Amino acid sequence: MDGGNLVVITGTAFSYATSVAFGGTPAISYRIASDTEIDALVPAGVLGPASVSVTTLGGTTTVSGAYTYLGRFAVLGGQSVTNTGLSSVTGDLGVSPGVSVTGFPPGQVNGTIHISDADALQAHADLVATYDDAVGRIPDVGISGDIGGLTLTPGVYNAASSIGLTGTLTLDAQGDRNAEWIFQIGSTLTTATASSVLLTHGATARNVIWQIGSSATLGTDTAFVGRILAAISITVNAGATVNGQTLARDGSVTLDTNTVTRPW
Repeated sequence: MDGGNLVVITGTAFSYATSVAFGGTPAISYRIASDTEIDALVPAGVLGPASVSVTTLGGTTTVSGAYTYLGRFAVLGGQSVTNTGLSSVTGDLGVSPGVSVTGFPPGQVNGTIHISDADALQAHADLVATYDDAVGRIPDVGISGDIGGLTLTPGVYNAASSIGLTGTLTLDAQGDRNAEWIFQIGSTLTTATASSVLLTHGATARNVIWQIGSSATLGTDTAFVGRILAAISITVNAGATVNGQTLARDGSVTLDTNTVTRPW
C-alpha cells in the first residue's frame, strides 16, 4: 500500500548510485539530483516502518525505519464512526470489527467507506501493528503536562500519563525532510480551543505519530497535525481540522463539522 509517493533521500556519495530500495523492494524509479540527494518514487509496501537502502559503487547503506508506509484510511474506528454536520474526509473511512457508520451524508468522504469488510479488517490489523511498534520505540525525551508553547526537534517523546495542548506546539525538522516525531502518551491527549500543531523547516504530517494509551479529544477549532493512533476513542470537536489520520483501535471516532485529510 501507499506506493507512488515521491521522497527525497539525503546522504553522501550518491553520484554513482545504482539502486534504491524501500523495505527490500526496488523503488519505482529514482533520480540522482546531486551527490547528496536522490529523488525516489516509493513502491507499494506493508504498512509501518520500512528500511531505505541506497547502493553505490562503494556498497549498500541501509537505514532502518527511515520511511513509514501509511494505510489509505483517514478515519478508522474499532466499533463505530459517527459524524455530525458537514465534515469532509479525504481518504478512506472505515470501521472494524464494529459495523456502525453514521452521518455520511451529510458528511462527505473523498474516498471509500468500508464497513467491516476485508479492507477494514486489514486496516484494523495494520493499526494494531503500527500502534504496538510505536509503543515499543525507545524514548529520547520525557514530557509531561501541557506541551503548548514548546518547539520540539525530531525524536521519541514519552509521557507517563495525560498530555494537554494549549496554544501552539511547533515541530521543527531543522531542514531534514525525513524527520520523524513519535509521541507516546500513557493516557489521554486533550487540546484546548483553537490550539494548533505547526510544522516548520521541512516537517511533514505523515512523519508525526501520536500513540495514545487511552483516548484523544481535539478541542473546538483545533488545527491538528499527525497520525492519531488511539487505544480507545477519538473525539474531534466542532471546527477542528486534522492533517493526518484519526485511527481508534478499540472504540469510536466522533466527528463534528471537521476536515480530516490523510497525508500523502
